[in-house]
Amino acid sequence: MEMIQIVGLGLTASILILVVREQKPMFSFLLAAFTGLFIFLYLVGKIELVITVLEDLANRSGIPSIYLKTILKIIGIAYIAEFGAQIVRDAGQEGIASKIEFAGKVFILVMAVPIISVIVETVIGLLPEGG
Repeated sequence: MEMIQIVGLGLTASILILVVREQKPMFSFLLAAFTGLFIFLYLVGKIELVITVLEDLANRSGIPSIYLKTILKIIGIAYIAEFGAQIVRDAGQEGIASKIEFAGKVFILVMAVPIISVIVETVIGLLPEGG
């Protein structure tokens, strides 16, 4: 039922944006941005539930929490970069949206380096010596 509410909100906002866009383009952008922000804030509680479940699973499996936190940060960066780029795209600034996405990818790469290092070290440790 929640998805129907979100779709209804999105359709209503879209119709309002189409009506207002001709007269007041700035208001249409603000309406789009606030609608996106409202949907994002509505979903924060759901995201928190998923994070709690993942932390519980990591604790039970013995995975160090630093890896889970790093992966969650990477996922957060990806979502925030995508959300920001879409809002900027709504304003008609495709170039800036592309740069936001590029910055998100660079931050993700930087955050992933410790995990990639551990994976490479683990694989090297599994290989037989000599050779």
